[in-house]
Amino acid sequence: MSVVLPELLNQADAIQAIRRDIHAHPELCFEENRTSNLVANTLTSWGIEVHRGLGKTGVVGVIQGRPGHRAIGLRADIDALPMTEHNTFAHASVHPGKMHACGHDGHTAMLLAAAQQLAASRDFDGTVYVVFQPAEEGGGGAREMIRDGLFKRFPMDAIFGMHNWPGMAVGEFAIKSGPCFASSNEFLITIKGKGCHGAMPHLGIDPVPIACQLVQAFQTILTRNVRPVETGVISVTMIQAGEATNVIPESVTLQGTVRTFTTDTLDLIETRMRELTRHVSAAFGATAVFEFSRNYPPTINHPNETAFVRQVMTDMVGEGKVQEFEPTMGAEDFSFFLLDKPGAYFVIGNGDGTHREGGHGLGPCMLHNPSYDFNDALIPLGATLWVKLAQRWLAQP
Repeated sequence: MSVVLPELLNQADAIQAIRRDIHAHPELCFEENRTSNLVANTLTSWGIEVHRGLGKTGVVGVIQGRPGHRAIGLRADIDALPMTEHNTFAHASVHPGKMHACGHDGHTAMLLAAAQQLAASRDFDGTVYVVFQPAEEGGGGAREMIRDGLFKRFPMDAIFGMHNWPGMAVGEFAIKSGPCFASSNEFLITIKGKGCHGAMPHLGIDPVPIACQLVQAFQTILTRNVRPVETGVISVTMIQAGEATNVIPESVTLQGTVRTFTTDTLDLIETRMRELTRHVSAAFGATAVFEFSRNYPPTINHPNETAFVRQVMTDMVGEGKVQEFEPTMGAEDFSFFLLDKPGAYFVIGNGDGTHREGGHGLGPCMLHNPSYDFNDALIPLGATLWVKLAQRWLAQP
């Protein structure tokens, strides 16, 4: 692939070996000790200054070029998911119940490859910070790195992140200005009725039909309260009640997720869910406890930085291979970085799954799927984008 830097092609096999080693040894959020050791030792071997302990298991590499006042941050996530891998190829997970099913092993490999090239050449003015972030999968590792002083200790002008995207062709990129990933929020509702014999329902207050009413009522928030041009998702994903078929339970719990692109829409949904829970329960003579947790804010790309990345991509692969990213209701904790610093988050095509070797599972090569595997062909391409992005950003007046 002519757009790839030759030096990155030369090191491709070595970086692929690192990627597969990480894939075989997945670690969950804030437990990425082996992974962070591997990253830190590898960076050190290349002469890169290393700092550890941000966000508990995070690693930051400092690559100083020629004297200059500008600085840029490049981020990769390093944690895995709590799920069992169905693949049986040589680099499949050796830890049951843990798997790199989202490609964070590949993200780490791409950034390591770029770091090696940037450190070898030092062909830029200023500083590149390579940020290896823990706990993206639900732990809020980005937030914790910020709390531990990431932006104070490493004063970068902007920060950028990249994710692989199955189904999009290898050699293509996609990016969008504004909201691109949704906020992630959770709710837990406990409806408290009055238990009784299943054959004598008039002696109790049955919380089950109340829960059913609420599941249906929540959808009217989206169809009758949220503006039609706004986007929101309310999904009740867990309902738990009862222990015996002839007993009306004392209580029911409902849990689920809410996704939006704006805080205003989220505020409206939370308020209406709380009101419906209280009033619907009261109408049946029951009480309810409503708990709502805001986990990740929406990921909102900054316009100038998005335009800059798009131009670098276009110059690399041509305009026809740089797509407009279609926003997803999935969430990404890179959003915390973008609340504090200008920047952008974008994706690189991971292909259709035909790259997987014999021994892969029967399922599709989609994110969070037990048959997923990162496409190693992306490593030199993604690393080239990181190198060119850093060099051109730092070359600005």
